[in-house]
Amino acid sequence: MSTQIRAAEALCDPVSLEIIRGAIAAAQSEMEALIERTAISAFIREKKDFYTALFDGNGTMAVGSMVPIFGDMTRPVLEKFPMETMQEGDVYWYNDCYGSYGAISHSNDQVLLAPVFREGRVCAFVMSWAHFADIGGLRPGSISPDATDIFQEGVMIPVTKMIEAGTVNQAVLDIFHRNSRYPDQSVGDMRALMASVDLGVRRVGEILDRFGADVTEDALAQLLQRTRKLVRDKLADTFDYGTHSFTDAIDTDGHGNGPFHMRFSLTRQKGTGGEDRFIFDARDSSDQAPGPINYLMNNGVPGMALGLFYLGGDPSQVCNAGGPNALDEVLFRKGSFLQPEFPAPLGLRGLTAMRMISAMCGLLNTGGGEAPAANSAYVVNIMRGKYRTAAGDLEPYLLADGIGVGYGARATSDGIDAVYFVAQENYPVEFLEAGYPVTMRAYGIAQDSGGAGRYRGGCGIVREYEILAEETMLAIRIDSVKNPPWGIHGGKSGRHGVAIVNPGTEHEIRLDPLSDGNMLKKGDILRIETGGGGGFGHPFDRPAEIVHQDVLGGFVSADAACKEYGVVINGDMLDVAATRALRAQRPETRRFYRQEYVDALV
Repeated sequence: MSTQIRAAEALCDPVSLEIIRGAIAAAQSEMEALIERTAISAFIREKKDFYTALFDGNGTMAVGSMVPIFGDMTRPVLEKFPMETMQEGDVYWYNDCYGSYGAISHSNDQVLLAPVFREGRVCAFVMSWAHFADIGGLRPGSISPDATDIFQEGVMIPVTKMIEAGTVNQAVLDIFHRNSRYPDQSVGDMRALMASVDLGVRRVGEILDRFGADVTEDALAQLLQRTRKLVRDKLADTFDYGTHSFTDAIDTDGHGNGPFHMRFSLTRQKGTGGEDRFIFDARDSSDQAPGPINYLMNNGVPGMALGLFYLGGDPSQVCNAGGPNALDEVLFRKGSFLQPEFPAPLGLRGLTAMRMISAMCGLLNTGGGEAPAANSAYVVNIMRGKYRTAAGDLEPYLLADGIGVGYGARATSDGIDAVYFVAQENYPVEFLEAGYPVTMRAYGIAQDSGGAGRYRGGCGIVREYEILAEETMLAIRIDSVKNPPWGIHGGKSGRHGVAIVNPGTEHEIRLDPLSDGNMLKKGDILRIETGGGGGFGHPFDRPAEIVHQDVLGGFVSADAACKEYGVVINGDMLDVAATRALRAQRPETRRFYRQEYVDALV
């Protein structure tokens, strides 16, 4: 069905449209709440690494989470199981990255998709997606910087009918769980996903029963068209005719290669009929990496990222495929690290996805938008080993701790401090100490990690673990050491992260920021400091009183206040006269800052 709806043809009136918009958003949120409350593994239950979405009867996303990594989730299923073969009670499952065109971007993520029937036809689809702790592979956790192909990252599930007309295919589930080192977690998490899609089918069915299939279909089409029009109008406001380009870089793939550049361009041109055409092009990005930083970027991702920026969290809008549909063409190059060829490893694609978000912000800024400065990529710390129980037995453990970072400052406010990724959370100290063989010796803000600016970049986190296990192998993922998060309009770069074993002692070791196989023993101290976001605007334009508050709050040191902001703090007091004199010597700036001020990052 076309998404071009004229008011005279609309079956769904404006009031019903808003009721349906709220109802589908509520159904999606309820599905997520069920996963959070019933999953077993910490990465789902505590970290909240899960998403849900609803799709119309054509498989087009009608509402999803505010996360800019969604792709075309239904296409892989519909290619293998045509709609006319589907039955009520069916549930489809996959985690195959290459087989899903990057809809799933690393193998730990499992997708369940179920059709919703009314009057004998498919009227909608519901989806639940979550990160499973361990699905086999080279190392516990199934993610390792050491991986060199996707087979080392765990079992791959092509699109499979998990449930046929209400009957579960237990054999295929048994095969999957047998490949996990922690099958009890795998079983519990899969049950949570199955319950979530079952709930979604019921809730969407209730909407269809209330409004009818045709009115609901029309409402979803109107919402898609509304979002598409909003994004295209905003693109026209941001980008003049011509080509606008931006480049960001990832330091390394963990195997001695790099940097890897993502080069994005957006072209606005007149079409043959006089309408605007918007073309996104990433073909000049670097070749695929031997290590696992490759990101199999689905064609829908760039438009989703742009759409979410323009929606700006507006509660009157819904996150749907209107963003991806706003772009007329999306161009990638096979063999690049944004479109790698099978079987290139993908496990650390989250690092690249975070850099992608910053690069999209940079692209918006080159066009004249007011997007945030760059963010750091959240840090991943994976500990696997053995600890001794109270009975004296050695038991295996797996701790995958994703740690928050600072986000880029915005045109009107500071960057957000200590955020993992969108809705996900940092593990509380109490949870870590109760569930794992570690003691937390420190947990707080990483001072001076946020880039200086009129608006300060968000600060990262300090975590200090004392290892209580008998033996531990550590994998660490930190980026942006050589290419720190850029600042804009005079704002400076955020500081990079670092991982140190036994800091301040004669046994101190600085770990490679992207590495595995780091062996720790009982009593070792692991200190991780995560990076901050870039600043926005000239640092000397930040009110001295706010800089003073940052110093008192522990976000900025007195030395950095003086050096970066031209603000003099004596003891706990602001020296107004000395600050005025220092700020009279105002440094010159340029548009972007990464190690130095430049007019463009290309």
